[in-house]
Order: sequence, then structure tokens, then C-alpha cells
Amino acid sequence: MDLRQIDLNLLLSLDALLAECNVTRAARRLHLSQPALSGQLARLRQIFNDPLLLPAETGRGMTPTARALALGPALHSVLKDLEAVVQYRPSFDPLTDERSFQIAVNDTAMVVLGLPLIERLATEAGPGVRVAFRNPAAETIAAQMEGGEVDLLIASERLLPASMKMRPLVHGRFVMAQRKRHPRGTGPLDVEAYSALRHVLVTEFAGRFTGYIDEALAERGYHRQVVVSVEKFSLVPEILRHSDYVCTLPSMLMGRFSHALDMFDLPFDDRGFGLQLGWHPRNHADPAVSWLRNLVLGLVEEGAGGAASAIRTQQGV
Repeated sequence: MDLRQIDLNLLLSLDALLAECNVTRAARRLHLSQPALSGQLARLRQIFNDPLLLPAETGRGMTPTARALALGPALHSVLKDLEAVVQYRPSFDPLTDERSFQIAVNDTAMVVLGLPLIERLATEAGPGVRVAFRNPAAETIAAQMEGGEVDLLIASERLLPASMKMRPLVHGRFVMAQRKRHPRGTGPLDVEAYSALRHVLVTEFAGRFTGYIDEALAERGYHRQVVVSVEKFSLVPEILRHSDYVCTLPSMLMGRFSHALDMFDLPFDDRGFGLQLGWHPRNHADPAVSWLRNLVLGLVEEGAGGAASAIRTQQGV
């Protein structure tokens, strides 16, 4: 017998017929008309090459054949299992379930949201939840999310593949940082003075000496001298403390080092920066990924990523 030739509705009807042994009651149970169910019974008899149900000798109801009696329990069990599969709604309990998450974060996102997320996981998740943070690469991140290697991406909009679902997280502004007692002094900046300084660039794209700020300057006809390019924000404070270089980064990052660095507003409109939360559409309804996604969004709503407005920047005196 070829299962592809059997309509699932026929098996549901046979289950009801075997349970009721009465076409009228089975039709009512299935919300079908009696003629419609009688037609289905005729098809079932052809498929199984067996009468399945015969008129009872008493004249009331029907009597199952030996073949039908053998089919009944197994058929009912299979249909119940199938019903459970169809009705299954996955769930996730972070305190008791086990799950390993892969989060791709750029350097900014790791400081702004990755560190608060680690703190929150200590109280919101049990020992079965593990999180791996990894650096996103522009040339591979789309394939990694497509292949399920990355559950969430937290990075700038430039790094987010267009095919992914997205939520904006944080928008802030840039500031320029320099070491204390920098020979430039603490006077206000203009575009000419800013461009003449020697700059450190932090970039997600390894080996580059131009970034978003350079594009903003070029629009105004200016060019700055980038002498050092690094991929990690964490390197910047030490580089600046031991040189006369300057660096432009999101204010919410640089504010952590106000004791060692002076910060200044940029002398031009840089339109700020943003962090986005991205995930593959297939994970949109995954309860585990949804939990982690909501945890990140909750941190933003609570202000973990919104510290830019509270960070003091020096205007010069």
C-alpha cells in the first residue's frame, strides 16, 4: 500500500468510525454529513480491500471486521502521536533548559551591551545556558546567520545583512579623545585643527585606514591623517595615554575612561552612530532566541545602552 495515496482525512474518518461503529454518530463527531462520510467509507474499503465495517445483525450500528479490529488501536495511537506533533509548541526555560548561544558583536556592542548582558545572565539563566561572543566579519556574517552558526548579531547597520530581521538598539554621538595634558591643549576644535591631528582608527574591517568619519570629512572637503588602525576599542586608551594621537569613538565608550582621557565634541555633524540587533527570520519564533533577544532589548530599555546622554564631554575652557 502506497501511503501517498491515502488522504489523512480518510484515516481520521476511519478512526472515528471504529470508535463509534455508527456512521451517523461518526459523521456528527467529524462535523461531516452522513453521505460524505459514507463516501469516505467506500474509499477506505477500496484502499484496504476489506469491508472494515459491516451492518450489525441487530440492525443498529455496525460491526468491525477482523482487519478493522487489528487496525484500530495502532491507527488511534499513530493519530494521537501526529496530533501531539502538530500541536507541539516549543518552550524555553532559561533556568532549567540547556542551550548554547552564539552572539556576534562588534567591539562597541561588546562594551555597551555585551558586558551588561553577561551580568544579567548570571541572575536570569541557569547553568545550562552558555553564551559565546564572537567577532563578526562582513564577508562571512550573512552565511553564518544563514547556516545557524550565529543566533544574534549586535553591530552597526553597515554589518547587518539586508535579509535578516532587525531592531534598532542604541543611537549615540561620536567624540574625540586625547590623553591628559595633550600638547594640543583643551581648547575647542575646528575642522581644520581636527583634521591636522594624527588619528587612531578603530574599524570592524581589518587593515583599513578609512572609516565613517573619513567619509563625513570628505563630504566637507577635508582629510585627516590616520596613522594607526586597530580592530579593538580596548587598545585605544593605552595607545592614547602613551602618544599624542587622538581617536574618535562613540561617547558611551570613551566616557569609561574620563579619568585618563579628555573628550571633545566633534566640530562637524557626524550624524552619530547606531547599533542594531539582527537575527535570521527562521529564529524569529524560536523561544530560546526570543528569550535572549528580549533580554538584550530589556537592557536597552533599562538604559544599559543609553548612557551616551549621561557621559560628560569637555567643551574646553
